[in-house]
Amino acid sequence: MANKIELKNNFPIITKSDEYYNRALGLIPTVTQTLAKGPGQWVKGIAPKYLQKGKGSHVWDVDGNEYIDYLMGVGPLSLGYAYPKIDAAIKKQLEDGITFSMMHPLEVEVAELIREIIPNAESVRYSKTGADSTSAAIRLARAFTGRNKILCCGYHGWHDWYISVTARNNGIPEAVQAMSFTFNYNDIDSLKNSLDDDVAAVILEPVVFLEPKNNFLHKVAELCESNGTVLIFDEMWTGFRMALGGAQEYFGITPDLATYSKAVANGMPISILTGKKKIMDLADEDIFFYTTFGGEALSLAATKATIEELREKNVPKFLDEQGKKLKDGYNLIAQKLGMNYTKAIGYNWRSMATFDESAGDPLVQKSLMQQEMIKRGILWQGFFNMSYSHTDEDVKYTLQALEESLSFLKKSIDENRLRESLLGEPVQPVFRKVDNFNMKPVKK
Repeated sequence: MANKIELKNNFPIITKSDEYYNRALGLIPTVTQTLAKGPGQWVKGIAPKYLQKGKGSHVWDVDGNEYIDYLMGVGPLSLGYAYPKIDAAIKKQLEDGITFSMMHPLEVEVAELIREIIPNAESVRYSKTGADSTSAAIRLARAFTGRNKILCCGYHGWHDWYISVTARNNGIPEAVQAMSFTFNYNDIDSLKNSLDDDVAAVILEPVVFLEPKNNFLHKVAELCESNGTVLIFDEMWTGFRMALGGAQEYFGITPDLATYSKAVANGMPISILTGKKKIMDLADEDIFFYTTFGGEALSLAATKATIEELREKNVPKFLDEQGKKLKDGYNLIAQKLGMNYTKAIGYNWRSMATFDESAGDPLVQKSLMQQEMIKRGILWQGFFNMSYSHTDEDVKYTLQALEESLSFLKKSIDENRLRESLLGEPVQPVFRKVDNFNMKPVKK
C-alpha cells in the first residue's frame, strides 16, 4: 500500500520510479532536465524519482506515495500546486489559444502590472527561463557600457558567460572564460579589488541564505555607480517572495537591471527582465533578444493571476510567518537535543539546514535527515521553500517529523554509525569541484 503522510510509515515503495529511471538511462543524459530535481540530489534507493501529481503543498509520486513538498518545483510554486485561481486563468486563456501569430494584449497588461510593483521596471521584457533573462541583461550591460568583463556572485544559469566560472566549463571557449569572474558575498573588498574600467556589469543574487552585512548591498550599488558599471539583481528567488517588489523593495535599492522567474507564475514557464529605460531601450535596435515563445499567453495569464493573488493575499507576509515557525522550530529542536552541529539559516521564506563537519560528513548528515523525512512523508533537501499552501497542519506535522529525524541523526552520530544508518547512496554536491571559483580579473 502506498504511504500516506504518517510518522510510522515504512520506507516508500518506489518500483515504478525505478522503472522510469531505468528507461531513462542511456536515453536522457543525466536523466533529468533540472539538476536540483535529479537523482543526485536525493538519497538513491530510498527517495522517489518521479512525481505524478500535486495539490496544494502535497505531491504524489508515480507509486502513489504522498508527501508534503518543501521544494515546490525548486521555487516556482509560490502559491501551491493546482491553485484554483491560477488554473482557472490558464484554462480560460486556453479556450482562446496559447501562442499567436501576432502580439497578445496580455503582454501589455502584465508589463503594466509589473511596473506598478517592481521599483526599476521602467521597461519590461519576457522570456521563458531565468538564464534567458540574465543573459539578455548581460548583453544589454555590455552594449550600454562598451565594456566586456562580468563580475558575478551567486548562481545565474547555464549560459557560457556564467558557467565559465564553474567546474563545468567544458565546451566554453577560453576567450569567453577570460571575461567572467566572481566575487564573494559580504566581502566588499573582493569586489573593490576586481573592479576596473572594463567591467560592464556586476550581477548578484541580493540574498541566497546569508543576510547582507555592513550595508553590503548598498556599498555594491555605490561602487557600481562610481565605476560606471551596470548593477544587475538576479531576483529569481527573492522576487515576489521576499517582498512583492523583491529585494529592490525590501532593501530600498534600485538596480539598473533585474531578472525574475520562479515565483511569478506559480509554475508556468516565464522569466522577466526589468530595467531602467536608458539601458532597456538598447533592445530596440542595438541588441537582439527575441524568442518564439516570449509572448506565450498561458504563462502570461498565469503571471497576471499570480501577481494579483500575491498582492491581494499579502503572500510574502504569510511565507515569512509560516517559514519562521519551521526555521525557529528546527533550531529549537536541535538545541534541545544538544545538536550544536546543525542549524537552520536564511530568511524565513526560504531557510536551509546546515551541518557541521565536526559531527561527520555534512552530505551524509543531510542525506540521513532526508532519508528519515522521506520515510515520514516529507520531500526535503535541507530547504524550506515556503508556499501559500503550506498550512498550519503541515507545519505542525513537519516539526514532529523533524524532531524524530533529528533524534535519529543524533543517535547515529553518538553511536558512530552515521554512514551505516544511511540505507541508500548519499546526495551529491551540485558542483563537485569548485577550485576555479573566485577568480579575479587582472588589473590594467
